[in-house]
Amino acid sequence: MRTVRSLTSALTALAVGAASAVALALTSAAPAAALDNGLALTPQMGFNNWNATHCGADFNEAMVKGIADLFVSSGLKDAGYEYVNLDDCWAEHDRDANGDLVPNRTRFPSGIRALADYVHSKGLKLGIYSSAGTMTCANTMPGALGHEEQDARSWASWGVDYLKYDNCNNQGVDAVQRYTKMRDALKATGRPILYSLCEWGSNKPWLWGKDVGDSWRTTGDISDSYGSMLSIVHQNMVLAQYAGPGHWNDPDMLEVGNGGMTDTEYRSHFSLWSIMAAPLLIGADLRKASATTMSILENREVIAVDQDKLGVQGAPISTEGGRDVFVKRLANGDRAVALFNEADSPQRIVTSASDIGLPAGAAYTVRDLWTHRTHETAGVIAATVPAHGTVMYRVAADRSWAKYPPAVDLGIGLPTAYPGALPIVQPGEDATVTTTVANAGRRPALRVRATLAGPDGWTVEAASARTRSALPTGRSLTTNWTVRPPADATPGTYTLTARAETADETLTSTAQVTVLTLAAPPPGTSYLSDLTWVRSANGWGPVEKDRSNGETGAADGHPITINGVVYQKGLGAHAPSSIEYYVAKRCTAVSADVGVDDEKTQNGSVTFEIWADGAKVADSGLLTTADPAEHLTADVSGARFVRLIVTDGGNGTDSDHADWADAKVTCA
Repeated sequence: MRTVRSLTSALTALAVGAASAVALALTSAAPAAALDNGLALTPQMGFNNWNATHCGADFNEAMVKGIADLFVSSGLKDAGYEYVNLDDCWAEHDRDANGDLVPNRTRFPSGIRALADYVHSKGLKLGIYSSAGTMTCANTMPGALGHEEQDARSWASWGVDYLKYDNCNNQGVDAVQRYTKMRDALKATGRPILYSLCEWGSNKPWLWGKDVGDSWRTTGDISDSYGSMLSIVHQNMVLAQYAGPGHWNDPDMLEVGNGGMTDTEYRSHFSLWSIMAAPLLIGADLRKASATTMSILENREVIAVDQDKLGVQGAPISTEGGRDVFVKRLANGDRAVALFNEADSPQRIVTSASDIGLPAGAAYTVRDLWTHRTHETAGVIAATVPAHGTVMYRVAADRSWAKYPPAVDLGIGLPTAYPGALPIVQPGEDATVTTTVANAGRRPALRVRATLAGPDGWTVEAASARTRSALPTGRSLTTNWTVRPPADATPGTYTLTARAETADETLTSTAQVTVLTLAAPPPGTSYLSDLTWVRSANGWGPVEKDRSNGETGAADGHPITINGVVYQKGLGAHAPSSIEYYVAKRCTAVSADVGVDDEKTQNGSVTFEIWADGAKVADSGLLTTADPAEHLTADVSGARFVRLIVTDGGNGTDSDHADWADAKVTCA
């Protein structure tokens, strides 16, 4: 949850003597047998309030009951969602005279027992939160360190069915000891309580968690941004071998519906969590959820992949160029395939039946789990995937393949400065856009016709053939189009819509293009913080100009400081981060002093990279909170765009406050 952000201040406020006593109590406890509670044979599904409410006043008894009601009325319960979980701030700040936890009297005046009874009456289960430390992460209520048996008995007596156990204020006690102690306490109650370890991946719980909990967090906290979601995917996708029935890798809760990503990105989020057999815990306030949000969360065909009884975590078989192919073996012999495009422009992603572990030469059907359409294929599995999008298929050997139309995919190719770049067109200027209709079916696609339409006032003209009487297997029709926005087009994102008509069906595909008037930096040397970037993305909060990153709103950072040196100019970022500038092939050099900001004293570890168009031209290597600033320079001669990239140091993104101090560009 909040991880190390509130840890340092809390540690200094707690007595060392108390920590030593807790450590002694834990190390002297006799270990119990490995976890065998019969729970989470498929990844747990439910709701947790934290991402939507944090400790806000809206987190209360009425909200939780309302979520339980919605689970039933909306169909979420029937779709498999089961747990309604409370997060931090559900209890009073202090224990009672007997040392017991006390439900917060304002938020939960009826108590947790009554709330559990209500949730149970709906055929659902109630979850609760604590930390394997002396206080919880928000420092609002006691943690369970040293009170494991007492707290477990309380939860069991209240009818609790799920425990999320965080990692804050842990007093430096060994993680395996702390989490095992609670495992044994839960087991001793005799009540089946699903045990979710929220250890952030700090001590590689995938190596020991199978014997301790039903799931374990593999990463730091997710935030409601594409960059955060992508970073977590990269960390979690390499751990497939450790997951299985009753023990799951947990890449954190869902952000679907919270507003920080597009619907396309949320569909990717949900698809990737499902193919990675992750717990599906809704993090949006369902009382305010849109119809689109509900359609994503209730997609039963995607949920079926997550909940497949075989219990295999899907893993990537290819990631070249940000074109990721994930494959998951299913209990009936089918394969789930997710084609995920990490890039900022559409890309065609291709795999085959043999690549995903099925015999070559057989007849297959591919079921699109988002459009809910089935097609036949000669063995190629492909799609042109929109930026940040995911196409998800279920691939099956099917003797009745001939009753389905051939697998035809339709894609839009947009003008980009380098592979994966943001597609940009300038007002009043022509750009070439392509549409491609490709047939992967065993039978030919007949009477093929392609069209492309832009927004009102745009000029769209075909510059090559756009019809074909037949497309045999493996053949395609590519049409070039001249596209021109009006000279007075307002800067922003616009949608192009392509259609492909065949004898069997009509396909539709959309792509977003950005209208922008690009201006090169002035001659001489300029601070990048004085210039306007083309775009930026940041792990937590916005990129800051001449301030460090404060993780939340604009201008909430501090003076940029690296290893005691204060800088007046620069850019404050948080991994994962990307800041892009247009330099029009007129600039020669970019330089900066780079490092982790002094406001973070532990765990921060990042790398800084400078990219010229599609090529990396400078790399700082790993820098941590202990390192002084490194002076990074790069030759960017001939580049149209320059990107400043920050990646995490391989241990997650917590505390990764990354400064581009005195960042400058020199232009002719």
